[in-house]
This record gives sequence, structure tokens and C-alpha cells, in this order.
Amino acid sequence: MTEFARLSDEALSTLLHDESKRETAFRELYGRHKQRIYAYCVRVLGDSAAAEDIFQETFVRFFDAAKTDRTMTNVAAFLLRIARNLCLNHKRDSKPTLTLEDYDIPYKPLEYGSSELLRLITTALELLDYDHREAFVLRKYDGMSFLEIAEITNTTETNARSRVHRAQAKIREILAPYLADIDQHL
Repeated sequence: MTEFARLSDEALSTLLHDESKRETAFRELYGRHKQRIYAYCVRVLGDSAAAEDIFQETFVRFFDAAKTDRTMTNVAAFLLRIARNLCLNHKRDSKPTLTLEDYDIPYKPLEYGSSELLRLITTALELLDYDHREAFVLRKYDGMSFLEIAEITNTTETNARSRVHRAQAKIREILAPYLADIDQHL
């Protein structure tokens, strides 16, 4: 374990102001947070190529912001906020989201344990509008509380809770025929 590995995120963010320690401190913070930020981008965007671009841009912007005299008390939240804003900008600037009616999911019976179910869940996530998908991802994949989701998405805790529940209901609706088929085969 290196000297930097023992330091808190806040202490490492302070070291980013020191040119001689900047690269090592950044490398440590990157190592700690890269998987979570990349997973967030992929799940929210549903496009691994775009997610990779957003992921890289997130850390570039973080590095640029960290070089200022700013002290970060919650690096994980700061990184997630940068990634969220970049994802929102990407969604705004890209083609419109598909609706369920626009998306043709061919129905075919599934065998229990099939990787096809994972593909269907991913497709169902892609069919959600951005706000619901983001809230669902933050809750189910990142394990955040409704209050944390509300803080990140600049909404109320009640609205965050509602978005997650509506996302779950929509996913169940989309997957209903497939889940019924699996139940019949169990």
C-alpha cells in the first residue's frame, strides 16, 4: 500500500494543488472512482462508446477543477455531478429517446438462466426517459438513498422516490411477457 492509498479523498484532492504530487494523487483518486463513474455513464446512456467519452471527459474536468485552490470534501459526489452534467448534455445534443412503441422487441420464449434476460433488462432501461433511468441506476446499481439521489439530480426526495418507483413499474411492464414465460418454465 502506498503512502497515497492511506489518504482520504479530501486529502488527495488537496494534494492536487501541489504540482510535485498532483499526478500520483490524481492516479489514486482515479483508481478509487473509475469503476463507479464508468458504470454510471454506461447504465445511464446505454451506449458504451458515448459512455467511454463521457467517462474520460469527467476525469479531465475533475483534474482541471482540482488544480484550482478549491478543496473538495466529497470527491465521489463531485465526480458523479460532473458525469451527470456531461450525460445530460450528451442526451440533449443527441437523437431523441426511443419510445416503447418505436422499439420493436421481438418476442421469443426464454430458457431459464439465459443471458437474453440481461439483454432485455438493458433494453428496458434504454426505453426509460432519462430522469427515471438515472434515478433507477443511482438507486439500484449505486445503492444511493433517495436523499442522495435528490441532491445529485437537484430535485426533492419525494420526486427521487417517485422516479425510482415509476422506473421499476415501467421495467416490469416492458418485461412482463418475458417474465411470465420464465415463470411458466420454472
